[in-house]
Amino acid sequence: MPLLKKPPKEEEEEEGDPFAAHPESRYRRRATLERLVGLAPFARARRPPTKDGGSGAGGRARRRSEDFGLLRRLPGRRKASAEALGERPVVPKRGSLLRLAWGARGRRGSAGERPPEEEEEEEGEGRRDGDGGGGRRPEGRGKDREPLSVLEILELIQRRELVAADEQIIALEAECAAAAAAASSLVASSAPVVPAGGRQARDVALLYRALLAQLWAVLGEAVPAGRPYPPLRSVIRVLEREEEADARHAPGTLGRPRGLRRRWREAVGRAAGERLAQAAAAGAGLGERLTAVAARMVGDLGVVRRHVAPTYPPAYDAFGVYARGYHRALAQQLGAVAQRPLAVPDLYLLLDWHSNAYPREVLGHPEVGALLQAQALGPPLPPETQRSLESSCIAAVKAKVEVAVAQELQLSEDTWAEEATSQELQEGLATRVTALLRAHVDRAPQITPEFGMEMAHSLLGVLVAFLHSFQRKVEQFLEAPGEATPPDGATGRAIVLVNCCPPFRTFTEHLAQFGHPESEEPRRQAHAALDKVTRLCNHVLTQRLFEDLKPYFNKLMKRKWLTSSDAFDTIVMLITSFTQKLRPLRPEPYQVLVSEVHRRVLIEYVRPLLQVRLVCTSAKMRARVAARLGDEARQLRELFNRLDSASPWLDSVVPRLRELLVLEDTAALQMEVGVLVRDFPDVRRKHVAAVLDVRGLRGQAARQEILGVVRDLEQSDAEPGLPRQRAFFSELAVTREVRCLPFHLPRLARLSHLRLRRPHPRPRP
Repeated sequence: MPLLKKPPKEEEEEEGDPFAAHPESRYRRRATLERLVGLAPFARARRPPTKDGGSGAGGRARRRSEDFGLLRRLPGRRKASAEALGERPVVPKRGSLLRLAWGARGRRGSAGERPPEEEEEEEGEGRRDGDGGGGRRPEGRGKDREPLSVLEILELIQRRELVAADEQIIALEAECAAAAAAASSLVASSAPVVPAGGRQARDVALLYRALLAQLWAVLGEAVPAGRPYPPLRSVIRVLEREEEADARHAPGTLGRPRGLRRRWREAVGRAAGERLAQAAAAGAGLGERLTAVAARMVGDLGVVRRHVAPTYPPAYDAFGVYARGYHRALAQQLGAVAQRPLAVPDLYLLLDWHSNAYPREVLGHPEVGALLQAQALGPPLPPETQRSLESSCIAAVKAKVEVAVAQELQLSEDTWAEEATSQELQEGLATRVTALLRAHVDRAPQITPEFGMEMAHSLLGVLVAFLHSFQRKVEQFLEAPGEATPPDGATGRAIVLVNCCPPFRTFTEHLAQFGHPESEEPRRQAHAALDKVTRLCNHVLTQRLFEDLKPYFNKLMKRKWLTSSDAFDTIVMLITSFTQKLRPLRPEPYQVLVSEVHRRVLIEYVRPLLQVRLVCTSAKMRARVAARLGDEARQLRELFNRLDSASPWLDSVVPRLRELLVLEDTAALQMEVGVLVRDFPDVRRKHVAAVLDVRGLRGQAARQEILGVVRDLEQSDAEPGLPRQRAFFSELAVTREVRCLPFHLPRLARLSHLRLRRPHPRPRP
């Protein structure tokens, strides 16, 4: 006898029938559906009995996910299945199962076509759907009722009845554990058993995965809501229930402990990362992105403080968890930015935001700042990452500035052969170069003092290399300025170049004051290069002056000099006229130049005296020479005082030499020589001997006594600590020492005349 009655012909071929390939396919299909729907309680034969002989909660078996696989793959077979149901005895409560498997309830047949038991069950399910308990069944027919199936639990999860779903999952997990224990006992007794626990374990894992997805979805929606969010209470109840379940299970239980509290903290961090990533994506540049991230972090933590954290029990430390989650998310954002190649402005921006803007705008916010500081979160970036960013910034700035200052030097050098303009006199090369360096020297210390010190040391090295190049180019230009360059143009250009030295010197000191332990040697090298440039420019500026003064210095210390002051007056006039051309000089190079002119003028003034062009033959003549020396020394002192010379020690050299001419006592002369050697440590015996020759001192004993003072001071190297750098007499060479004969010149002339006259021969007697 066939299992099912053959259906009519017109219903035999349906489009898409998976069983249409074989003549007997329609019978196999209906037999399978009847078995699934009503002929046998599926999965009972494969389920091991419990220890007490029952079959689960309420004495009924739980429907598992594998029982719905075929029905879910056959959504178009409802009509044939309904006819098959009409030919077979109606089994209670299976209509609800088919409804869950087929989909929507409204597509079922009319109420008259369904058995009364199915209508009653649907009414009961409708009551359960409206129940706030999340899937609790009425207690009237507890024995006939069965536990929720896997799909029903999944439906609870999708409707976010999370507490009820978690309760069912925990019960299903317990059944799975009981089935596994029964299977183990049957295996031990060698009884045949069909394994079913593996499928249940997979169902539990899949349901937990779906449950966690909904839990974390609710968690991610709580902060953007910006208000109290009631679904968050379900999340908290599930967390507490799972912690209780973890405590009930023995260590080593499969799937336990689930550690939902730890996973909750991780989910908070992921939600924070998503929120900050959304805020960062809205910004155009790095500055806008960082500003948006800071604003989002402050706003979200404010919502957490007002609405989210009060929902949690105090033991959860909800605000601390959220604060640490946002802090870690921010650290990940900044770390990702730090790994990318950044330009110098972005490096400065990132370092400044990390060190200053974040503590000021986030940790110092009036609403959440105090709570964040209590968490002791620390900096978002680790110290090694910050140091790496600083090193990258310093290297990038150094490379950029080296190219920029080299270009500035080349552009300036191209104009040196031209006439110096007023703009170059006011804003020279030094102004442009120091501006390039100052932009970074001023910016770096605002981030951290240590970063500023390292930046200053790096830029000091750049400046030293630039000054060496500047020195070489100045030497090449001023030593051979070119035939087309007029003398006045060379003078103006020398003024422009020497005016660069004070700003460079000042900026070098500024860089060295940052206190880097290795800054002293670069500082010394920078000053040495600037000193060479200054001396070379001063030589060019004063060369024409002393060429003009040379003829008039040659007229000094002669007999005509005693009666005429024309030569000296011309010297004073030329010096005054020369200083008028030095007005464009800056104060520092002007004082250096005037001091150098002061020193060289006095050297050229004293040189004729030490050349012994004039020898005093009487006390009256010594007085006239001493008076003239004193008067001209006074005029020179007044002249260089008006010119603001910074070398007043030079004013005493001529008065000291004058005293050696007017003093009569040998002891007084010895004391005056000692004072002269003290004030001018480079004076030697030949210099004093030349002055004694001008004085006309003939006595060898007195001369030796006076010169002995110089010899004694030379042997003792004078007094310790005297400034030997003030060179004066060392540049005055005395070619030979003149010895005064012990005769007056008129008597010597008469004696020579008598000896040279030939005697007349006497006539012989």
